[in-house]
Amino acid sequence: MSIAYIGLGSNIGDRLENCKQALRLMNTARTQVLQVSSFYQTSPAGYTDQPDFINAAAKIQTQLDPVELLDFLQQIELSLGKNITVRWGPRSIDLDIVLYDNLIINQGRLQIPHPRMLERAFVLTPLAEIAPEMIHPVMGKTIAELAKNVVT
Repeated sequence: MSIAYIGLGSNIGDRLENCKQALRLMNTARTQVLQVSSFYQTSPAGYTDQPDFINAAAKIQTQLDPVELLDFLQQIELSLGKNITVRWGPRSIDLDIVLYDNLIINQGRLQIPHPRMLERAFVLTPLAEIAPEMIHPVMGKTIAELAKNVVT
């Protein structure tokens, strides 16, 4: 079994319910949600002409390897109506693998740790709530330390 941390975000429809439904769908025979952060309302990043997001982080235990987990999360996104028409644009749900054990992966469609997590308070703040002592495998610093230094 591996431990992964998932970033959740939604800014279309019932944002909180979209996140809660994604968490429910993550609980399967091969993947279980162990812990969930608080839910945060955040301003959009990148493309800013859109509604605010609800963001959270979840700690999961999984039997899926990183690529299988990515495929699984993308299936959940599709089942909840994710349809992106603008890069970083509005979405019913967004599920990102932020960390997976202590792995460092750079395989085109899969990058772990998430490549932009260090610049995003909406990822680091909820992650620091549930995994403050987790060490970022590239930076060698705790998530709590990284969250203190991120610009909101």
